[in-house]
Amino acid sequence: MTDQLINAASLARWRANPIAFIETVLINPETGEAFELLPSERAFLAYAFQLDDSGKLKFPELLYSCPKKSGKTTFAAIIIITMILLFGGAYGEAFALANDQEQARGRVFEMIRRIIEASPLLKREAKITESRITFPAFNATITAIASDAASAAGANPTISCFDELWAFSSERSRRLWDEMIPPPTRKVACRLTVTYAGFEGESLLLQELYKRGKALPEVGPSLHAGDGLLMFWSHEPVAPWQTEAWLAEMRRSLRPSAYSRMVENQFASAESAFVDLSSWDQCTLPDLLPLREDRELSVWCGVDASVKRDSTALVLCSYDKQAKCVRLIAHKTFQPTANDPINFEDTVERTILDWDEKFLLRKTLFDPFQLVSVMQRLQRAGVQIQEYAQTIPNLTAATSNLFDLISARQLILYPDAAMRLAVSRAIMIESSRGFRLAKDKQQHKIDVIVALSMAALAAVKGQGESSYPSDLSWVSGPTLADPDAEEKRQAEQFLNARMAWHVGMYGSRS
Repeated sequence: MTDQLINAASLARWRANPIAFIETVLINPETGEAFELLPSERAFLAYAFQLDDSGKLKFPELLYSCPKKSGKTTFAAIIIITMILLFGGAYGEAFALANDQEQARGRVFEMIRRIIEASPLLKREAKITESRITFPAFNATITAIASDAASAAGANPTISCFDELWAFSSERSRRLWDEMIPPPTRKVACRLTVTYAGFEGESLLLQELYKRGKALPEVGPSLHAGDGLLMFWSHEPVAPWQTEAWLAEMRRSLRPSAYSRMVENQFASAESAFVDLSSWDQCTLPDLLPLREDRELSVWCGVDASVKRDSTALVLCSYDKQAKCVRLIAHKTFQPTANDPINFEDTVERTILDWDEKFLLRKTLFDPFQLVSVMQRLQRAGVQIQEYAQTIPNLTAATSNLFDLISARQLILYPDAAMRLAVSRAIMIESSRGFRLAKDKQQHKIDVIVALSMAALAAVKGQGESSYPSDLSWVSGPTLADPDAEEKRQAEQFLNARMAWHVGMYGSRS
């Protein structure tokens, strides 16, 4: 490689035809063969490496955007390697910047490392560490840094790469973007963005760049250039593996807003209907009724509480391992008024203890914000409690699980007009941090759907958790033939003590 690139004649040849360098020197780590660029990539590169009469890049701002699974990450890695080796000069610096969703070492840097290790001419010249790749013959470096302006301060980049700019939504990431502006002291310096579309009103940085690019002359299909910016933005698939069958699968698997954003590469609203009522109705069995009691049935409970405004909802679910379905067992809602706030001890606590007596209650999920004292009393009574604060990661997990269950018809519901009305009023609010359930209007009540999402998630996750047995057949007493007799005897005492506490405090509810 040294002879090919450091030699002035060979370097001039590669710089005059960077595509030949890419398809000759760089090896695709997935196939072990030289890269074969896509037509859209060739068209973009034909402009990306152009220099003006002074030797500077004509387009220091590069934006390449197309649908999900178009190979954008690999393409970004190819551009970085080519730019730093052919155009970086002495002491060239390249930076692969992780977005708000990634750790310091993002996907682009990982792909750069794989390409270099797969390419014999590059591997021989490179020194690779966890977050930096160095080419001593050029004094050139490629560094992975986090989405943090402080970590990029003082950089003098030949090229900096922003992967999935739609997710750069925080003030911290905006400062990083500003920090990595191409320096005027380098003849060759650029900022590269590879991404698909983001959210209306949230992915503001990407929207600004997109609007600027769309205002420029179109120099090729979906390709705009001028005023220092080169932008390729396609709403159509660009890769041969993005077949009609794949598109059909994406339509089935993704929510409409997600399909529009990820596959059609259109900016999407952050708000959309949670589910179609037809999907909810297909999960509802007309003759099914709430279950009153089954001491051998493992159940999980979700609680969404409010004191004065929203309703408080409790939902009980089980899991059918054979059918791989979550079943709605029972639910209750309590509506407070301004003059009559909810007494959690008389409502939530009594309901859970009642369910704990009538079913095998595995776990109850609470948001601890309103219910600390209730949780403490229930724990003393032997009820299995898990705090489930309504953070974005927790809400995303519960919401996505419920959506998947409904979409796959893996949720079994009994008819309930109020619950059906609540789900019809539920909307999904999606952001770069995740998504959550919300309501379209303040007066709408969707607390029972939030509680259902928590109970359903607990039921699904409960299948992988070790717990006490799923039935009570052993409560009749231990036997000498049972190796776990002592453990079961202690568990029986525990259950009896819990039952006695409940009867002593609230009286029998049989």
